[in-house]
Amino acid sequence: MRRDRPGSRQVSARTLPDLVPDSKIKLPKQAERTLSSGLTVIAIRRPAVPLVELRLRIPFGRAPLARATLLSQALFTGTATMSSVDIAAELQAVGGGLSAGLDPDRLLVTGNSLASGLDRMLEILAGVLTDAAYPVEEVATERDRLVDHIQVAQSQPGHLARTALLKRMYGRHPYAIQTPEPEQVKGVRPGQLRALHADRVRPGGAVLVLVGDINVEKAIDAAEKALGGWIGAGRDGNVPATPELETGPLLLVDRPGSVQSSMRMALPALPRTDPDYAALQLANMVFGGYFSSRWVENIREDKGYTYGPHTAIEHFVAGSALVVAAEVATEVTGPALLETLYELGRIASLPPGADELEQARRYALGTLRLGMSTQAGLAGLASIYASFGLRLSYLTEHSAALASATREQVAEVAARYLAPSRAVTVVLGDADRVESGLATLTTVERGAQ
Repeated sequence: MRRDRPGSRQVSARTLPDLVPDSKIKLPKQAERTLSSGLTVIAIRRPAVPLVELRLRIPFGRAPLARATLLSQALFTGTATMSSVDIAAELQAVGGGLSAGLDPDRLLVTGNSLASGLDRMLEILAGVLTDAAYPVEEVATERDRLVDHIQVAQSQPGHLARTALLKRMYGRHPYAIQTPEPEQVKGVRPGQLRALHADRVRPGGAVLVLVGDINVEKAIDAAEKALGGWIGAGRDGNVPATPELETGPLLLVDRPGSVQSSMRMALPALPRTDPDYAALQLANMVFGGYFSSRWVENIREDKGYTYGPHTAIEHFVAGSALVVAAEVATEVTGPALLETLYELGRIASLPPGADELEQARRYALGTLRLGMSTQAGLAGLASIYASFGLRLSYLTEHSAALASATREQVAEVAARYLAPSRAVTVVLGDADRVESGLATLTTVERGAQ
C-alpha cells in the first residue's frame, strides 16, 4: 500500500487473528503460606504435563555487583557433601535442573523436575541454600567464564548502547550500572562469595513459586519440610526510588567505523499497580510495542531503516521506564531518529483510531493469555508479580483494565508519558558520519564508550 508521507499514512489494512477468547480468565487452583522463616511459598496447580516449575526470588538489591554476579553463576558449584557433578546428576535423576541468575533487585533460582521429583529437587535446593561451598577450582572456572562473557558483551553495540542509556537514565542510582567490569570480577575470591551468601542468601522476604501437576497444599508442605533449615532475616536490599528522567542533549557515543547505529530512548512509565498502567501499555502497543504498531510500520515496513525495532516497559522494584530500541544503518541514522520523534509526537497528540486501538488491545490481551498458557510461563508471571507484591488475581484485574481502557484514556496517558520532549536519547555509532544529521534535529553531546 502506497504511503506518501508518514503524516498522511493510513493504518495498515492487515488484520490479526482473534487472540481474545470470549470467556474471562480462569485462574488455576493455588495456595500460599508464609513460613516462620519469612519465606513465602506459592503453589499453583497446572496439570498439563507431569512436571513442576520452580522459581525462587531472593531480595538482593545493593549487593556488591561483581560478587553478586559471580555468586549467581557459582551458586550450584557444590556443597560440603555434593560436588557440582553430584548436584547435576541428582537433578537429572528426577528429570530436572536448577540454575541461578541476577537482576538489579533479586537473585533468581529457576528450575524444574518431574512432579514426582519435587521433594528431591527441593532437598537439593535446600542443601545449596544452606551449605553452598564455592570450591576454589569451580569458582575459578565460573569466574573465567563470566569474564569472557562480559568481554564479549562489551564488544557488542547493543550492550554498549544499553550501558550508556542506563547511565544516562539513572546517574548515581544503583540501577545505573548492571554489568560489572571484567577486572572487578577477576578480583572476587571464594571466601567473599561465602561471606556474601551467608549475609544475603536468606529466606526473609523471599518468594518461592511452584507450578505444575501438584497438590498445592502438599507441595507447600514439602517446601516447608525441605527448607525448614534455611533461616535468617533478609538484609534490607531496597534501593531508593529511581530519579525522574532528566532530558537534555542527545548523547552520541562514538564507535568509529560502525556500519550501524544503535538508537536507544527512555521515557517515563508507570508501575503495574497504577490505575493508568493499562492505558499506557496500550499507548505503547499502538506506538511501537508489536509488529503492526505505527513506529514499526514506519521505519521497518515503509522505510526499511531497520529490521527489528522494539519498545518495552521495563519494571524494577524502584521504578519503571519505557525503552525504545533500534539498530539502523549508519546513513539513515538521522532520518530514523526523525521518524521516531514524529511517531512519538503523533501518539502524544492524536488519539488512536478505534480500529487501531482495538487491534492493539486484542494483541495485548492475547499475549497475556499466551504468557500463562504453559507451566513455565505461568511460573514466570506468578514469580515476577510476587516480587512486586502482586498475585495471580492481577491477571484478571489487568485483563479487565486492558479490555475497558478508552481511546480518551489512552490519548491522555500518551500525552503525559510519550511526548518526544520527555525522551532521553542515546545513539552509539560512527560519530563523524552521523553527528551532523542528528544535530539538525536536536542538540548533540559526544560521549566516550
